[in-house]
Amino acid sequence: MSSSADRALNSGIVNGGISYWFADDGLPAVREPLTEDANADVVIVGGGYTGLWTAYYLKKTAPFLRITVLEQKFCGYGASGRNGGWLYNGVAGRDRYAKLHGHEAAVRLQQAMNDTVDEVIRVAAEEGIEADVHKGGVLEVARTPAQLARLRAFHERELAFGEKDRELYGARETAGRIRVADAVGSAWTPHGARLNPAKLVKGLAAAVEALGVTIHEATPVTEIRPKHAVTPYGTVRAPYVLRCTEGFTASLKGQRRTWLPMNSSMIATEPLTDEQWAAIGWDGREALGDMAHAYMYAQRTADGRIALGGRGVPYRFGSRTDNDGRTQPETVEALRDILVAFFPALAGTRVAHAWSGVLGVPRDWCATVTLDRTTGLGWAGGYVGSGVATANLAARTLTDLVQLDSGQGGPTPLTALPWAGHKVRKWEPEPLRWLGVQSMYATYRTADRREALTHAAGSSRLARIADRVAGRG
Repeated sequence: MSSSADRALNSGIVNGGISYWFADDGLPAVREPLTEDANADVVIVGGGYTGLWTAYYLKKTAPFLRITVLEQKFCGYGASGRNGGWLYNGVAGRDRYAKLHGHEAAVRLQQAMNDTVDEVIRVAAEEGIEADVHKGGVLEVARTPAQLARLRAFHERELAFGEKDRELYGARETAGRIRVADAVGSAWTPHGARLNPAKLVKGLAAAVEALGVTIHEATPVTEIRPKHAVTPYGTVRAPYVLRCTEGFTASLKGQRRTWLPMNSSMIATEPLTDEQWAAIGWDGREALGDMAHAYMYAQRTADGRIALGGRGVPYRFGSRTDNDGRTQPETVEALRDILVAFFPALAGTRVAHAWSGVLGVPRDWCATVTLDRTTGLGWAGGYVGSGVATANLAARTLTDLVQLDSGQGGPTPLTALPWAGHKVRKWEPEPLRWLGVQSMYATYRTADRREALTHAAGSSRLARIADRVAGRG
């Protein structure tokens, strides 16, 4: 398709505005900001999934606790309101945890993640949160011989970590589920669902507030120190201060190099016609991904669109974050190219929305949950793009750690998970950080192009080099 045709199809896009999910469901009314110094038993910094789930479980476990949530914009402004709506059982760092703590410890972490998918669905139903949840599992497709080799290895690895109910498909079986062009195989797990992330975070915030938790929005926290969360409008003092800021962690004093804010971008099409859906299939509404090094992720939305994401500009110099999700035109076109490559029948389909957001990436790519018992400072995050479900398990782990430290509870299976108390070194200073991430994703894209051109059966050596440089290998 010519660039002029691309521009015509991309004209009229709602670009930014946080995300399509908020355009669909409406931006929330912003809650009152903090206006003076205050006291609490627990103060939570960040009103996304991690912070809200932590407040939810703490209040459910110990209703007498005075809990305050501080959010710089509004609940769900960050990754919780911008993600791809994949509620699934992936957890960042599992293989590394197996090396550090043994295979069985990593199996326990994986089993907890499998169960977490159903836990989120259970609580949403119990609290009356209508988030367009459909549990169709996750289907990951391979479109080249190298991707197929990685898919089979991935499938075997998941089986080894206890996921016995997953299935591996050939080209014909894959086409029976969804007709992705050039698909040569796929793997499916039942431990996944698609949802509308903004509806989930808005419903969760309302449920937390109904339990008696105080939420102050439009209240940026500038510094966290023991027993203090400092804002321009006052300081909240509490024995426990929990940092739940994921990709926005770098904006806090002293945290610039803690977690890297990795950028991810998405598009959503106009609603497809019945004829287009008949051509594509996708009746099971599985969450859809692939085995490319620079991978894509997608879902069939409740209102009949395709929402599809991947890497655009992967990282902004100095750990800066975007302005309300606005996305570069070349990124929109690149994502649209992926859409049409997967589904050629959609060549004339208009992209209606585009947006971006950041996710938190630790230097070793491991999600972690920690409570420092000497200071009362805790944190959870570093989900590397798998946060919709992981945030729930992390919040329950953080809840149990607070209960254990305060004497209100004892050790639990969650406090024994290998990610509890995991420590990781900081990212390199600039410009090394920027150069490293840019070159890493440029290498991954080159590796994907080379695999597609050569049809080699093995993964490109370039990708293996990039993995080692990134610290993912």
